[in-house]
Amino acid sequence: MKYRFIDHTADIAFEVFGSDLADLLKNATLAFGEAFTYPKQLRTDKEVEIEIKTDGADYLLNKWLNELLYFFDTEFLGVKDVEVKVSIENGIYSAKGVLKGSDLTPELVKVEPKAITLHNYKVEKKDKGWYAYVVVDI
Repeated sequence: MKYRFIDHTADIAFEVFGSDLADLLKNATLAFGEAFTYPKQLRTDKEVEIEIKTDGADYLLNKWLNELLYFFDTEFLGVKDVEVKVSIENGIYSAKGVLKGSDLTPELVKVEPKAITLHNYKVEKKDKGWYAYVVVDI
């Protein structure tokens, strides 16, 4: 299982699973895309490079999701797929990737995200990989 949506009274919540941090970021990207767009209707004719650095795995996912939100809001990018690589050097986590998708039109948007929240936010290493819980304000 890559991700699953969790019932939430007012927002969108999902759990994300990954064999490593790169896989976790990829699956979080796919969950974000499915939560707010109709990914089957998106093309992959637009590519945007993304790079973030931070000092922890939990902040890495949070910053990554905030970048997705930025591209959704300002570039009207609907992401259908992603390539991502994560490296750790001297305690600094770095993620580089390419977001693949297409321009958003109103009929491609399910609901608009407002913010990536820290409400019950969690990123942790488990026996078989990584786990995250995310709530997005809508």
